[in-house]
Amino acid sequence: MTDPATTDSTIDPVALLSERFERAIRAAFPDLDGSAQAMVTASRQSEHGDFQSNAAMPLAKRVGAKPRDVAMRVIEHLDLAGIAEAPTEASIAGPGFINIRLLPDLLGELLGRLDSPELGIEPPATPRTIVVDLCGVNLAKQMHVGHLRATVIGDAIARVFERLGWNVVRQSHVGDWGLPIAMVVQKLVELEDAGIDLASVGLDELNTIYRAAQGECKAETRALETIRRFHTGPKAEIEAELRVETANEALERAKTRLVALQSGDERTVGVWQRIYDITMRACLETCAQLHANVTNEHSAGESTYRGELAPIVQDLIDRGIAEESDGALVVRVEGIKAPTLIRKSDGGFLYATTDIAGVKRRVQELGGDVLVYCVDARQGLHFRQVFGAAKEAGYTRKADGSEARLEHAAFGTVLGEDNKPLKTRSGENIKLTDLLDEAVQRAGVTVAEKNPGLGADERAKIAEAVGIAAIKYADLSGERAKDYVFSFDRMLAFEGNTGPYLMYAYVRTQSVLRKAAEAGIAIDENAAISVREAPEKALALTLLRYPGVVHAVGEHLEPHRLCAYLYDLATAYSSFYENCPVLKGDDDAVRASRLRLCDLTGRVLLDGLRTLGLPTLERM
Repeated sequence: MTDPATTDSTIDPVALLSERFERAIRAAFPDLDGSAQAMVTASRQSEHGDFQSNAAMPLAKRVGAKPRDVAMRVIEHLDLAGIAEAPTEASIAGPGFINIRLLPDLLGELLGRLDSPELGIEPPATPRTIVVDLCGVNLAKQMHVGHLRATVIGDAIARVFERLGWNVVRQSHVGDWGLPIAMVVQKLVELEDAGIDLASVGLDELNTIYRAAQGECKAETRALETIRRFHTGPKAEIEAELRVETANEALERAKTRLVALQSGDERTVGVWQRIYDITMRACLETCAQLHANVTNEHSAGESTYRGELAPIVQDLIDRGIAEESDGALVVRVEGIKAPTLIRKSDGGFLYATTDIAGVKRRVQELGGDVLVYCVDARQGLHFRQVFGAAKEAGYTRKADGSEARLEHAAFGTVLGEDNKPLKTRSGENIKLTDLLDEAVQRAGVTVAEKNPGLGADERAKIAEAVGIAAIKYADLSGERAKDYVFSFDRMLAFEGNTGPYLMYAYVRTQSVLRKAAEAGIAIDENAAISVREAPEKALALTLLRYPGVVHAVGEHLEPHRLCAYLYDLATAYSSFYENCPVLKGDDDAVRASRLRLCDLTGRVLLDGLRTLGLPTLERM
C-alpha cells in the first residue's frame, strides 16, 4: 500500500543485502522467472556472521540441484563490495545457509544516514490520500469498551500514514439518523411536554431514555402468540394485546417523528440537535482523554448522507446495477452469495445504502486513493458486500480512471479474564471513560509506590500518561484481527512488553542526555559512530530497521509490527545501557559515539510512540 519509491532501503542492512543477493540469484539462474527471494535474516549464531541467506534450499528444489551447490553458484555471482566481507565456500553452513559478516564501519555509516530529522522516512514526491474510518458512535449512547479498538487502532493507522507523508482524512461515522434516533427524539418531546427541562438532561439520562424508548416500541408479538396457542386465559391475553397495542402506537409516533425530522420540523430538529451536541461533546472528551486525534471536524454523521441515498438508489436502478427481489432492491456481487440489500420493500434505506454513499463521497469528493475501515471483524460480510456493490457501481473509480483501494481493517474483541466479551458484572457494556479512569487510578498507585517522593501534581501527570499508554499499547501490540484478554495487572507492568516499559526506556535515554548536559558534555553530531561491542551492534541493527518497519505497518495496516519493533529497540537499549557505559571512561571518541547512539535511540523511541498515539514523558 505504501509507495516503494519512498522507502529508504539504503539504511536497512537487510534491504541492502537482499538487493545484492537477488541480483546474484538472477545472474546464477537466468532461466528462473526472477521471483526467487533472497530470504535474508539476522543470524541466529552471531559467531558465524551478522546475517544469513536461506535462499539456497528453496532454489535447490526449483533447479534440481544440491543446496550447497546452489549456494556456491550464488556466491560466485555475489558482489557485496562496500557492505560485507566477501563470502567464500567457508561462508556456507549446514545444508546451504550463506553467512554474511558486515564491514566494521558500515553500521556507523548507515546510522549516520538514519540520524536525520526524518529518521530515514522520506516523504513521497506525490502524496496520496487515505481516508480512515474510525471511532464510530451512536447518538444518545455512551462510548463503551466496544469503541476502544475502533478508536485506538484507527487513530494509530491514521498517524502512521501521516508519518509516511500521506494526506490523511479521518472520518468518524456517527449513527445520528433513522428510526432509533426518532424514538429517542419522540420520547424527549413527550418528557418536555410533561414539564421536564431538557437542558438538565445529560448523556447518562439520554442513555437510559434510549433504552426505554427502544423497549416501549418493541411489540411482544411472540408472547401474545404463545398465550393464544396455550390458552393461558383471557386476562393474560388481554394484557398482552394491550402491551402490543401500546408498543405499536409508540412505534407509529416514532415513525411520525422521523418524518418530522426528515422534513425539518423546527422543534424536532431542535431536540435532535440537543441529543447530537450532548453525545458528541462527551465522545470528543473521551477521545481526548484517550489521546486520540478525533475532533468535531472528523465527524461524518449518517444524517449528512440523507439527501444522497435516494439519488444513489435511483442511479443504481437506471444503470441496471440494482434489481428487485421480493419487493426490495438488491445489488448482486460476484463471489458473494448473499446480495447487498440497499432498499427494503417498504422503501426504507439500510446501513449498506449509507456506506455505499460513504464510499462514493470518500473517493469522488474527498479524493481517497485508499479507504480504510477500522471496524469489528464481525462486520466482515457487510463490508465485502458494500465494497463489492460500490465497485460494481463505479463509485470506487477516481477522476483519473484509477481505482481506489478499499480495506476493512478488522479487529477482534476485548475479552475479560473469563475469555468472554468484557462487560460489567450486570452484563452491561463498560463505559470507556470508567475504564480509562480506573487505569489512571491504578497507575497512580503504582507510580506512588515506585517514587513516593513525587509531588501530587507530578504524580497525577505521570499516572495519566502511564495509564492511557498502558491501555492503548495493550490494544495495539497484539495482532489486530485477534481477540485479546484485558488485564490491568499485565498492561500496567513496568517490565515486559508493555506501554510503561517503553515509556521508561525513552526516559532512560533522556536521563543519560541530561546527565551529559549537566557535566558539560554536548552531543557532537559530527562524531563518528563506532560500533564495536556486541550490545552496540545489536542496538545499531535494531535502529536501522525503523524506516522499513513503519512502511510495513502502512503496507499491512498492522500497528502491532511497530509495537514489536519498539519493544525490540527498548530491549536492545537496555542491554546497551547495562553493558556499554556512556559517560564513564576516558575515551572521548567512544563517549561521543555512544552519546549519539543514546540520542538516536531516544528520538526513534519518541517518534515511534507518537506515531502509535501513545503519550510520553521526559521523567518518571
